Amino acid sequence: MSAASFIVAYITAFTDPAKSALIGWLVSMVSRQSGHFFFEPKGYDEVNRATHKYKEDIKVGYNLRRKVILHAVWALSPALLWVDPTFFGVFPPHASGAEFVRQVGEIWLIVGIGALLFRTVQLFFLKDVQTGTGVVDQDHHRPLHDVKIYCKAPLYLMRGELIDPMGEVEAHRA
Repeated sequence: MSAASFIVAYITAFTDPAKSALIGWLVSMVSRQSGHFFFEPKGYDEVNRATHKYKEDIKVGYNLRRKVILHAVWALSPALLWVDPTFFGVFPPHASGAEFVRQVGEIWLIVGIGALLFRTVQLFFLKDVQTGTGVVDQDHHRPLHDVKIYCKAPLYLMRGELIDPMGEVEAHRA
């Protein structure tokens, strides 16, 4: 669901960016990130032979702490529109629920682009330009990669395989 909705969001971005942001944040990001928050092992990862702390330390894009901050900004941003219907003079006051939702989509578009640009520029200074631009490139290709690796997930779930045993990783090590 996540990968397909990301692709729909990308296609919609060319005709209706606010709608694209709503799809991207409400469907794609919630479903994708819930997997990271709730299903990734937090203790020692046997398959990867790594602790949760080690995996969080080496993540270049958004680790769990940065994701929590980003999602808090995302979740709280509509409250600012509710408190100030003009969003500090950016929008005309919304006259209907549909206009409010569209303005939320526009705010979420800004949050998404801002988060990507912020982390990219931050990495320019913390690491180097190649690392920063790599994060942008990775985020643009992620939906296609997700379709490739998750397209069989529903079949595995129907077989009762909730967690990927990652046998290919163990086989590769042998």
